[in-house]
Amino acid sequence: MSIQRTARRRTGIIGLGGAALAGGVLVFGAAAPAHAETEVAEPSSFTSAFTVMATPDQVLNADGVATPGPAGASGTFDFRVNSDLDIICYDITVTGISGDYMSPAKTATHIHQAAAGKAGPPRIAFPNPAPVGDGPRTSSGCLQGPFTTGIVNNGVDTGDGFTLAQLEADSAAFAADTHTAANPAGAVRGQLSQVPVGGVQTGGGGAASALAVPATPDAAGATAGAVAAAAIGVVGLGLAAGVALKRRRDGIAG
Repeated sequence: MSIQRTARRRTGIIGLGGAALAGGVLVFGAAAPAHAETEVAEPSSFTSAFTVMATPDQVLNADGVATPGPAGASGTFDFRVNSDLDIICYDITVTGISGDYMSPAKTATHIHQAAAGKAGPPRIAFPNPAPVGDGPRTSSGCLQGPFTTGIVNNGVDTGDGFTLAQLEADSAAFAADTHTAANPAGAVRGQLSQVPVGGVQTGGGGAASALAVPATPDAAGATAGAVAAAAIGVVGLGLAAGVALKRRRDGIAG
């Protein structure tokens, strides 16, 4: 199943982190279908957001030994999650790498369940950033679980049973990376770092709209829902049908 790539890129999501890659105890196989996850449209809201600043010095091999990627390489992985729908939207850019991708998984770009400085199995496989060449490579889209990676451990795909609620519960235990033929242990990697989304602190029950735009009034003039206008620092709340919008200046940092 082809996965469409869009030019969509979210700004203002910047962070730091470390990462890890799949452990050497894994057995590679084709027991899982090529793609279990589904390409979907971006949902209207997200329950959390994460960013990764991936660098070559954080790369480990399967034994947990430092195995740096190419000097000067870097990667930015931005993730927006709706754990209720099990949807993850991704915007990935890598620079400073060359040559083809290589991985025993079905793609070479992953989220691994691995704490900083540790190796661990991949849980989600993303389309590899493109185009292959010496310039920047990008990949964007949204995937909905159930997820598969193409790597099998004890007869089970390492994505089997994984949900995005698990990622939200302990995001520091997850990392993102990409692997190339020249650097099979990883070209760059970094740990997930949680960031606010839509000006709402998420991951603890809060949810934020995918687009901070005014709600549409219904026929009676009442608002259709919550209004977020972060660009001008104003938040409007639609309380109920027939209730006028109340506006207040947003003093909460996003």
